[in-house]
Amino acid sequence: MTRSSSGFVGGLTVAALATVGFLTYQASATAPQRPGTERLSSSTPVTTSKVPRDTRHPDALPGGTGKGKRVVYSLDDDRVWIVGTNGRVLRTFTVTPGTVDPAPGSYLVTSRSNSITGTDGIPIEHVVRFTGVDGVAIGFSAAVDTTAPQPELDPEARTGGIRETRPDGTAMWEFATIGERVVVIH
Repeated sequence: MTRSSSGFVGGLTVAALATVGFLTYQASATAPQRPGTERLSSSTPVTTSKVPRDTRHPDALPGGTGKGKRVVYSLDDDRVWIVGTNGRVLRTFTVTPGTVDPAPGSYLVTSRSNSITGTDGIPIEHVVRFTGVDGVAIGFSAAVDTTAPQPELDPEARTGGIRETRPDGTAMWEFATIGERVVVIH
């Protein structure tokens, strides 16, 4: 009885290892070569050239940013729109970008951190990352203490933090979970 039990357990172990090996191969074959730099391919086209703006309503969501639930970030306007599933703007606000900009396009939120220290040495919260550029992580965040003196930042420093106010950062944190779409426009 002992021999047949050990043979059965050994067979199950071999089968489990083979399954794990196959699933690992499958995952590695479909994973991006540089995580955090993948772009979302979507059936909803996104205009990556300069999109027209409503000059009478500068905070209106520009056309050509896709459909459905998403975050839209304008590089030229330093503005973010949080858009619900019905296409309605839930919130819009201005931001202060870092020194490194992402390329226009459509991305997915790849990681989040509740609270860390930013590359500029400032404690930040509600970090929502969606891409990287030459080793610099790009994402939204809010400074924890905006009354503290800001450290002198090296003008050559490469930073990817797109800073929001704390209330805007909280709204982003609640909306932009892993896998949420972020559309970057000019």
